[in-house]
Amino acid sequence: MIIEVLAVGLGGFIGSILRYLIGFIPINESTSFPINTFIINILGAVLISFIAFYITNYNMHEINPSTLKSLILFLKVGVCGGFTTFSTFALETGDLIKNGNVEIAFLYVLLSVVVGVSVIFLPELLIRN
Repeated sequence: MIIEVLAVGLGGFIGSILRYLIGFIPINESTSFPINTFIINILGAVLISFIAFYITNYNMHEINPSTLKSLILFLKVGVCGGFTTFSTFALETGDLIKNGNVEIAFLYVLLSVVVGVSVIFLPELLIRN
């Protein structure tokens, strides 16, 4: 149990730092659309979909089950959980609405959900075909 907790914590540390650093990427800030958070959440969806695809589609029997569980927790719960940010997404959406940018808020929510869910199918499209 301690190894699993440490795996999640270390992964979360890495994911959070990556999220923080992506915030420094200069993006066209002339729009109200929260592009950095959108990119982070979509990248996180792509990453977790590739992790899940690989784990379920490749023979992982050579790896000790305990080690595999810790690796999955490190990547999915830790890195992806620390990297993506639903709370920031929710806050930015609320701020857009409060500031009268209802259309942009709606577009942000719609694109985040549609694109985020759509990229989950990316591994199958790229790897199986």
